[in-house]
Amino acid sequence: MPGSGHGETAFPPFDPVNFTPMLIWLSLSFGLLYLLMSKIALPRVESILHTRANKITNDIAEANAFRARSEEAAAAHDRAIAGAKAKALALAQETQARLNAETEANRLALEAELNARLAASETQILAMKAKAMGNVEAIASKAAAAIVLRITGKPAGQEAIATAIATIKA
Repeated sequence: MPGSGHGETAFPPFDPVNFTPMLIWLSLSFGLLYLLMSKIALPRVESILHTRANKITNDIAEANAFRARSEEAAAAHDRAIAGAKAKALALAQETQARLNAETEANRLALEAELNARLAASETQILAMKAKAMGNVEAIASKAAAAIVLRITGKPAGQEAIATAIATIKA
């Protein structure tokens, strides 16, 4: 529309007249940006990344060292517990053995005392039996004399009664 009074102009980036200077400025801007990034920004980012990588590596190494120390401590703790269990078991067995020995000693002492009492009682019983047998002999001789006197009306001889009792005893 040539008669409208407005000049027809194309969009500046697409205008062939501006195309070459824009390429030059783009190249200069890109080059300058590349230099700034490669000399200032990227070395800082690289140092930050190296620092972080070193810190992570150190932290992992430290964590591994702590884990190794904790495993050693756990193993030492387990050994201490096993030792304490063994000592407790040995102490329990020792106490059990001591109590068994004391009980056995008390039982033997009581058995000895009871055997002594039993022997004394048997001796006393034998003495009483002998005394009773002595009395039985006297009672038997008196009873025999009384029976003979009652049946025959005559007193019996002590010698004949002692012989008869001795015959019965044997």
